[in-house]
Amino acid sequence: MSQLKATLVRKIEEHRPRTQRLLKEFGHVVIDEVTIEKAIGGARDVRCLVTDISYLDPMEGIRFRGKTIEETFAALPKAPGGEYPTVEAFWFFLLTGEVPTQEQVDEVIAEWKERRNVPQYVYDVIRALPKDSHPMTMLSAGILAMQRESKFARYYHSGEYNKQRAWEYMYEDASDLVARIPMIAAYIYRYKYKDDVHIPPDPNLDMGANFAHMMGVPKPYDDVSRMYFILHSDHESGNVSAHTGHLVASALSDAYLAYSAALNGLAGPLHGLANQEVLRWIMDFQAKLGEGVEPTRENVTQALWDTLNAGQVIPGYGHAVLRKTDPRYTAQREFCLKHMPDDPLFKLVSMIYEVAPGVLMQHGKAKNPWPNVDAQSGVIQWHYGVREWDFYTVLFGVGRALGVMANIVWDRALGYPIERPKSVTTEMLEQWAAAGGRK
Repeated sequence: MSQLKATLVRKIEEHRPRTQRLLKEFGHVVIDEVTIEKAIGGARDVRCLVTDISYLDPMEGIRFRGKTIEETFAALPKAPGGEYPTVEAFWFFLLTGEVPTQEQVDEVIAEWKERRNVPQYVYDVIRALPKDSHPMTMLSAGILAMQRESKFARYYHSGEYNKQRAWEYMYEDASDLVARIPMIAAYIYRYKYKDDVHIPPDPNLDMGANFAHMMGVPKPYDDVSRMYFILHSDHESGNVSAHTGHLVASALSDAYLAYSAALNGLAGPLHGLANQEVLRWIMDFQAKLGEGVEPTRENVTQALWDTLNAGQVIPGYGHAVLRKTDPRYTAQREFCLKHMPDDPLFKLVSMIYEVAPGVLMQHGKAKNPWPNVDAQSGVIQWHYGVREWDFYTVLFGVGRALGVMANIVWDRALGYPIERPKSVTTEMLEQWAAAGGRK
């Protein structure tokens, strides 16, 4: 048994009694109130999901297993010659909550290399789609096609299914999927945008470095990949992609079915596709300023007001939960200040960051006038030559697999039931509204 799985066995055995005690002794304790506004408004801020993988505080931002982004980057072992931890180190941490040793990281790296071979039929399915299909469609179809490899599904149908052991087979699926998804993503990129010329994996590289290698992008894109996948891995369970993965897996669907569905949610313009929309808007913004015109507080302020007065929003600003600058934005900004401070697009993004919050506060309609992760991420990809912006959500999807897979392994470990919220009718709401509440 690998050190990662052995650690996970110990953590699960420690955790199960906590969940069981909460249900048995404290199941009646009220932790939230559902108003009509929350019922109609997409269950925003209703506390009804449980995850220990990450937590999003409105003022502090994301914590992975209790650690901030800065603390996570500082604690985990770095890739040799790199500034950021390996994705494999982060995977160990995300699953167990424990900071791995270098020996444990090396074991995961070796294990992922054994797991990463993608069946040829998956590529055949991708190639059967029209070549102008959106790359997220290709990624979702490839993951879905790979479902025939599911060890969890085979175990469920074996006649020996045991609820206490189900997580082990979900862990196998999850580990296979996170090892293979960068292979599929790089294949889609080279197939669609690089004349179908592919670069084989390098057996000497960790996942982030190998992804950069297969994409055909030189250093420091290996560190960009590590940083990007970690930052985009998880954001609580309530966002569309994470919640979809949890919901589908709660029906005892396997990891492939669950994550293909999660990717379809991630592809929406109000979720993962936003990074593509932000870069398009920034490029248009730059064009309106004029070629060679240096962004200043004055011309950027005027351009932002022109955008708002035209009834448009400022993409990349605002967040459903956060009420401060997204720490994921800050982490990427720090990378840009170190590695690409003179990039014209970054200089524009940086000036928008200085000006936009004040403009939005003066405008008065934004609950959160601060930038989110999407305000920065596309500019880094553009700088390093990945300029096919409809591919950016695929990159998001590779990272988000880490969080979704870690969560559904724990869902099975703790025996969470199928999710089934109760619906009400508009007439019921009107009756309760008139009565001042549900009696």
